[in-house]
Amino acid sequence: MNIPQLILSIVLFLLSLFLIAVVLLQEGKTAGLNGAISGGADTFLSKNKAKSLDAKLARWTKWVAIIFMVVCVVLSLV
Repeated sequence: MNIPQLILSIVLFLLSLFLIAVVLLQEGKTAGLNGAISGGADTFLSKNKAKSLDAKLARWTKWVAIIFMVVCVVLSLV
């Protein structure tokens, strides 16, 4: 195992741990059903969903997953 392969393996491992943490920190999709049934979907908090922690975690999940896939492809080519 050469040095670039070792470095990419370590980066891949750290990315996988970060991806797992980001996915587990997100709320489930069923958590929003309770508010939608009772009529609480039009509250102030739902209007600011783009700024909420869950939206930021969803954005982080997308970017980390893309980086994870790129590192996997690069690692397979090395």
